Amino acid sequence: MKPLKFIFISFLVLASFGCKIQYGFTQPSSINAETYQVNRFENTSLLFEPGLDLLFQNTLQDLIQDQTNYKLETTNADLVYEGEITDYRISPTTATAQNTAAQNRLTITVKVNFYNRNNEEDNIENKTFSFFYDYPGSAQLIGAQKTTAHEEIFDRLTQDIVNATLARW
Repeated sequence: MKPLKFIFISFLVLASFGCKIQYGFTQPSSINAETYQVNRFENTSLLFEPGLDLLFQNTLQDLIQDQTNYKLETTNADLVYEGEITDYRISPTTATAQNTAAQNRLTITVKVNFYNRNNEEDNIENKTFSFFYDYPGSAQLIGAQKTTAHEEIFDRLTQDIVNATLARW
């Protein structure tokens, strides 16, 4: 009974250790950098939403901070993110028999420039990322629902941006 228990515990320890190394949050090995900065993403969309640029900047900074060991800088960083929010649009996605919107969709689009000062081959210019949030046509996008929509969209957009710029699978 003791040898079986020892083997089982050893297996669990090794499996846990292996998963920790494989799935831990560390900076990508192919990116030679120590610092990053996220410049303001100006909101140039026709439908202007106050504070959207700062919310996006903070969300991107936080995600990089959470998923890497890079240090946030305000100037002269190894990795630089900048761009603009180019579209903030609400449109109906489905209609009712009375020709009213059964469901609406908020879509936010950003254009990103990414610069790796240590390796210009990694640079990305004018890459567009877009994501959406659907909500009932009978509801107005205000208050907590608007906050939820922005958070869900920005969570997806920033993860897509980090994957495109830092993930080297």
